[in-house]
Amino acid sequence: MKVCVIGSGGREHALAWRLSISPSVTKVYAIPGSAAMLDCAELVGIDWQQSDHLISFLKDNQVDLVVVGPEAPLVAGLADVLNKAGIPVFGPSKAAAQLEGSKVFAKDLMKKYNIPTAAYGVFHKVDEAKAFIAQTGAPIVVKADGLAAGKGVVVAMTIDEANVAVEDMLSGNRFGDAGSTVVIEEFMEGEEASLLAFVDGKTVVPMIASQDHKRIFDGDKGPNTGGMGTYAPAPVLTDALRDA
Repeated sequence: MKVCVIGSGGREHALAWRLSISPSVTKVYAIPGSAAMLDCAELVGIDWQQSDHLISFLKDNQVDLVVVGPEAPLVAGLADVLNKAGIPVFGPSKAAAQLEGSKVFAKDLMKKYNIPTAAYGVFHKVDEAKAFIAQTGAPIVVKADGLAAGKGVVVAMTIDEANVAVEDMLSGNRFGDAGSTVVIEEFMEGEEASLLAFVDGKTVVPMIASQDHKRIFDGDKGPNTGGMGTYAPAPVLTDALRDA
């Protein structure tokens, strides 16, 4: 089968490489891909946002499956567009991708279904956000609602830091539309692990736990980044904890 990977980052490189060594895959395209992916995929200079051009390429080259790596195309509804065109795609719908694309949506969903999560408030105005910060105290966490390449979170150790973060996001337009709404959460200290799973609406197949380091300096110091490195499995997520 022929597979096309959408994206150009390290995640997409890993996907393209693994697909390229599968005995069931005869060809891997990458849109737009990167020079690092040349050893495992054919790069195609198409903008995924040009859906008509993308669909024409996929159909003309008889691509059997599209694997979407980045969050932005999924949040924009690329999976829906491809499915409507009759092209099989691995990736959530626009509706499901809100879990990644909107922290407000994710937090409200967790609250609705009693999924444990940090206490929080949602704000559009600076003065209301600052009042909440003053009432809650620091440390406290300020998050841009939308996608910000992993950088839209400020772990504020003081009230002043939190107020500056709120001003940057709501008044300073630091993250554009992604920061027009902020989520302010209670500060929770401890180790964090991620457990992803493959789902098809009926079956859930979990992967192994991973852990990344987002603060730019050792010792959990400095601003958050998109991720300073990841390893798996993560010992903190034991079998007993995973099955709980």
